[in-house]
Amino acid sequence: MSNFPFLSVLTVAPLVGALVVALLPRRRPELAKQVAFVWSLLVLVLSVLMWIAFKIDGDRFQFRESYPWIPNWGVHFTFAADGIALVMLMLIAVLVPLVILASWHDADSSRRSVPAYFALLLVLECTMIGVFAAADVFLFYVFFEVMLVPMYFLIGSYGGHQRQYAAVKFFLYSLVGGLFMLAAVIGLWVVGGKTFDWQALSQVDISTGTERWLFLGFFLAFAIKAPFFPFHTWLPDAGGAAPAGAAALLVGVLDKVGTFGILRYCLPLFPDAAKWFAPWALALALIGIIYAALLAVGQNDLKRLVSYTSIAHFGFIGVGIFAFTTQAGTGAVLYMVNHGLATGLLFLVVGMLIARRGSALISDFGGAGKLVPVLAGVLFFAGLASLALPGTAPFVSEFLVLIGSFTVNKPVAVIATLGIILAAAYVLWMVQRTTQGTLNPALTEIDGMRRDLNLREKVVIAPLVALIVLLGFYPKPVTDVINPAVQATMNDIGKTDPAPAPGTSVQEASR
Repeated sequence: MSNFPFLSVLTVAPLVGALVVALLPRRRPELAKQVAFVWSLLVLVLSVLMWIAFKIDGDRFQFRESYPWIPNWGVHFTFAADGIALVMLMLIAVLVPLVILASWHDADSSRRSVPAYFALLLVLECTMIGVFAAADVFLFYVFFEVMLVPMYFLIGSYGGHQRQYAAVKFFLYSLVGGLFMLAAVIGLWVVGGKTFDWQALSQVDISTGTERWLFLGFFLAFAIKAPFFPFHTWLPDAGGAAPAGAAALLVGVLDKVGTFGILRYCLPLFPDAAKWFAPWALALALIGIIYAALLAVGQNDLKRLVSYTSIAHFGFIGVGIFAFTTQAGTGAVLYMVNHGLATGLLFLVVGMLIARRGSALISDFGGAGKLVPVLAGVLFFAGLASLALPGTAPFVSEFLVLIGSFTVNKPVAVIATLGIILAAAYVLWMVQRTTQGTLNPALTEIDGMRRDLNLREKVVIAPLVALIVLLGFYPKPVTDVINPAVQATMNDIGKTDPAPAPGTSVQEASR
């Protein structure tokens, strides 16, 4: 099974499905939805088989494939996956079918084509898989840029209020970041002996000044994509305007390309520059945690609030990456997965509430739990997961980030901990204002607010709730896959974990 070309097939399969869905007649919207859903399930099955075939104690990069593309430039269709890429690919495979189900009626009221909407979701899946599977820097850059196109149309054509403004802003920010990376990619090709192969480039010795400039080119692109403060302003607009399903993928997966890129490219290819820039990156991450959390507290738009919470969460991921310990690094990667599950669930549930009320404003709700108690309960659970309540998956990753950071930089860990307090404030405030308290009389006059979760919505929610609880109590299957890749990344930059304090037993140090 390990010889099967999993990564190339996984990349191409959603694109083929998108073509099939796009060619279906507009008068058959239900058929388009069904085909898109079944196709995404096939991708999920293939991803599960790849997970089973992955050997935890095997090579760092597995399922490697390489096919010539532009030989004169040294460009190849090269795919490979380590543990970090593998968990992100599984996250994509899990989220996309659920997003398709959750988006079943998102395009019905639009004048746009329903088949086109679901075809765009599959194209987006193709580009997301490609960007995490690429082991050729040029191929990664191509997927990094092409990924903007389907999301641009999902926001601009099927979004809500100010969708065109949000789509253009999203596209321009990401395009500018891509231009910085393009300059760095070209520079890397020149100093790297005219090759784009990741493994070959990781062995190249680059002068200090050049390495710092190249690191900066990649880092700016990834900081915008993540987004880190102060490059974050596009996300609340894009997340607020996008359909709920597309927003779940935008925040749950697309933004992780930024943090994944730092782990895969900035750290191993430019290790000395990464260590030199680390204090600045940690400062940006800490500012993002506090600043975004404060802004989230003051939001009246549900989707913008969730978007700001994600900026704060990306600050935690940044702290975990640049702490340069295996605990914090594993926590950062696990955070990428758990944030995708928890915030994906939160966006989808918020979308269900908005669809019923016809408004995203928190002030238009109030006491909704009396009319839709199950939906309100799921919103409460998703909020608790978002603030990393013990017993939910995000708690494990946040704890690993903080404990791994505390061993090397106590002030950073202490400041980051303040973000947990603010998270409780904005989550509980949101839940209280929307589902608790006195019932807003206007809600009783809206037909949608009399309907609690239907079977389709329960099918969407149940797997995410189950995974959040399961990984909250038993994250070992995921951390076992992540740990070797994180350890290899730490070795790339010459970092080792601090020795246990004197008097600490072996058992205590290993906990």
